[in-house]
Amino acid sequence: MDVPKGGLTSMAFARLCGTTKETLRHYKDTGLLVPRRQGENGYFYYDAEQFYDFYAISIFRQTGTPLEEIRRCLQNQDAGETLALLQEQQERLNRQRRKLEQMEFVLSSTIGSLEMGRVPDMIPRTSFFETERLLAIPTEELEGMVNPWEGDDGRLITVLERCRTLCQEYGLQADLRLGAVHPRIEEGAISHLYTRIKEKSDCPYYMEKPAGTYLYLCCRGNWDISRGYAALAAYIGEQQLETAGSLYACDLAGFILNGVEQNAATMLSIRLQGGQM
Repeated sequence: MDVPKGGLTSMAFARLCGTTKETLRHYKDTGLLVPRRQGENGYFYYDAEQFYDFYAISIFRQTGTPLEEIRRCLQNQDAGETLALLQEQQERLNRQRRKLEQMEFVLSSTIGSLEMGRVPDMIPRTSFFETERLLAIPTEELEGMVNPWEGDDGRLITVLERCRTLCQEYGLQADLRLGAVHPRIEEGAISHLYTRIKEKSDCPYYMEKPAGTYLYLCCRGNWDISRGYAALAAYIGEQQLETAGSLYACDLAGFILNGVEQNAATMLSIRLQGGQM
């Protein structure tokens, strides 16, 4: 076979690039990547250095760059234009990465919560909890934003909209499942409503639920969790436990199962003084 010196057949070049002959044929037909020469036998041959052209095309394609932009960039060989295009695609990838990170955070958070919600109903337990990062909004602030005649749905919408606004403003990734901070063990007296966020932040609404050994119980199958507060307070009194800090009430079922009351699950937790077990 008459093979020009240094030339690669379509099959050999496809193997080098980790692609298919069909892809190379498509690139040739559209003028995106044309073989350097044609032999007397009618076959087309690529130069080895065209691997980098294919590599560049692959990078652009994977970032969603239109074929026409790729063609113009490769033909013009202008460093400034290429830099601008690469920076644009890098920003696009960063946005996609943030979306994937957000989805991963929401999924892992929801999986963990649903697993926690499988424990027996209304049975106090102890466990070590890692630090949780919260976007916590004072209830006083929210009360000034809620119309009293809007009802529960209106209040929920106000809280969610405020959480989303703050997340956008400060670049936070949140799971948007809501919780409440109670300064005291008794039901009521909510100081903050919160949602979990992925990373520590200098946002003025940032709060941490500290790591430590917590007493907790899960209220399942009922949206009314008043009996949970009573049961937790009674257990603390019976066992003469000393607690530290606030009580946290956190939705476990989240946006996936809360449409049916029998699937509702809320965890109440409060840190024990000195790591009591």
